Amino acid sequence: MDLTTLLLPVSLLFVGAVLVLNGLWMLGRIEDREITIINFVTATITGAVALLIVLNADSAADIGAAALTMLFSVTYLWVGFNRVFRLDGRGLGWFSLFVAVTVLPQGLSVLSNAQGIMEIWLGLSWLAWSGLWLMYFFALALRRNIATHTAFATLGTGVATAWVPALVRIYGVAA
Repeated sequence: MDLTTLLLPVSLLFVGAVLVLNGLWMLGRIEDREITIINFVTATITGAVALLIVLNADSAADIGAAALTMLFSVTYLWVGFNRVFRLDGRGLGWFSLFVAVTVLPQGLSVLSNAQGIMEIWLGLSWLAWSGLWLMYFFALALRRNIATHTAFATLGTGVATAWVPALVRIYGVAA
């Protein structure tokens, strides 16, 4: 089993946590000052995972996996930074558009080559993440009034694409 596959549950667990908590934060259930910690911790963990993948890379696919993982890391770092400095998020919104467009082909590629349920899940997850980043673009950069929809999409995406799959992998239900 390659390092990317071995580290997947670690990244997914914290991505699930940060998405669920960010969704709750967007719904007003968590304060700005409190939400920064999970964003910084998740940025650090996913950044470390990406670095480990790069250091152990033996293929272009490994480098690509690390680069895509870093898109998550930068997003969470930026969210935390915006909360600490009380910024409005427009820059993060435009970055989110960049990410949404960047990961869309990953989702389509994984789905078109899927040979099992985990690959189908992964392809659908990339598409869901692309859609979620696109919602952040509309909410933050274009100032569309979709905060509640975005909050619930963040919660649902966190549970379906990260938290539950991480638990499945951690507890050995699927290899």
